[in-house]
Amino acid sequence: MFIFHSCTVFFYVYYIRRVQPKSTKFNICSLLWPNGLQYTPPLHSPPLFLLAEIRVYEQEVIIVPVLLLSGFLVTLVFILLLHFCPERVDKIRPRTSKVTTRRILHGIDAPPGINVFEHESIALDMSNSYSTFSPPNTYSSKKLPRQRLPESFNQVSPLPADFSLRTNSCVSLHRAWMENRNVVLRVLKDNADATERHSFLGFASFLAQLGPHPFLPELLGVVSLRAPLVTVVEELENRDLLSFLWRCRQESVDPPCEMTERLIYTMAKQVASALEFLHSKDLLHGNIRARSVLVSKEHTAKLWGLHGVYTRKNQGVTQAEDPSMKKWQAPEVLARRPANQSSDIWSFGVLLYEMVTLGEAPFAEIHVSELLQFHQRGKNLKKHSNCSNTLYSIIKSCCQWKEQDRPTMIDLGRKLISAEKTASDKLLKASGIVNVERYLQEAGYGESNSYTVF
Repeated sequence: MFIFHSCTVFFYVYYIRRVQPKSTKFNICSLLWPNGLQYTPPLHSPPLFLLAEIRVYEQEVIIVPVLLLSGFLVTLVFILLLHFCPERVDKIRPRTSKVTTRRILHGIDAPPGINVFEHESIALDMSNSYSTFSPPNTYSSKKLPRQRLPESFNQVSPLPADFSLRTNSCVSLHRAWMENRNVVLRVLKDNADATERHSFLGFASFLAQLGPHPFLPELLGVVSLRAPLVTVVEELENRDLLSFLWRCRQESVDPPCEMTERLIYTMAKQVASALEFLHSKDLLHGNIRARSVLVSKEHTAKLWGLHGVYTRKNQGVTQAEDPSMKKWQAPEVLARRPANQSSDIWSFGVLLYEMVTLGEAPFAEIHVSELLQFHQRGKNLKKHSNCSNTLYSIIKSCCQWKEQDRPTMIDLGRKLISAEKTASDKLLKASGIVNVERYLQEAGYGESNSYTVF
């Protein structure tokens, strides 16, 4: 009986600890003998036996720290997912559009020149709201470069181009600031169809699989989980080589632009290294010229214009006839025979001519329709006053009628290294600023190509 009443006291005390909000006093005797029976306590029993005091602390003292700790852990996990797994965060977020306000910024002061990304197409309209969609199943996240969030781009502004030759391009170019460096954004426009989206992501995947090379522009990531689709590429401050050469004709430009014979060999070696890298992967460039080369602030040349490489490699599509490319094409390509590595060697020789003339159109006096017959008669590019005998001999060796008479990439690299050792550091000069419309005609764009000068 005593044990039973002791258990009753224990559960009553437990009840008070769970329910009572403050200290509580009660008489245990009234609990043990509820019928009014008198109980005489032992002689030496402590007085606390008759009176028990239960102190119950406020539950908030324990609950509040637990809630704060739980909230901190949930926030920490979300931040880690946002940084390392943005594609998972995108799936967690509700399918609602996020409106961003466009920041009014001015573009950089660009030199007169042609948009080097014309055949790749890139632009970002920050006034459009972002929308989410399922990316094509063809390209998994493993095949694409690192995912980026649009919120990571700051100071976005259109990349100026002085004239455009493809008004129907589905891609536009923007300049932005990301991770303490300037980058170029290749942005797919909102009106692009499913085929164009597939091609855009396919090109990004191709660049990622191609791998890094010191003389190819660095691919920094993509935005493929929401619209607009974006490819992030490093910015090379001097933009395309053709614009750089045209600025070298001007006496006072900021920043200063100077070209020497030694610099020609240095840049040519860098382009040749990138071209040899492509050839080692059984890839043909097919569009070697000054417009396909980008120049950094330190005058490092990097080969671009790789969209045609992707098209031939992954889609099995041959490049359509483009009058604007014929002045750089080898005779076998003009004759509609399959291109090969020696075809790129021919175009490389024409690139050297562009560099030494500071951006003159090759074969300027020859009409495109007469170009193949001109080559067949054994005629070659004229020697410019800036061109040394050594450089001119390299140009002629590249532009041989017979494919087997042209040097290999290894032989060409050796010639460039040897010639650089004795090259002159004298500044190259050319008279007058280039007339853009005249250049387009001489370069073979012709009347069939409608172009707009901005």
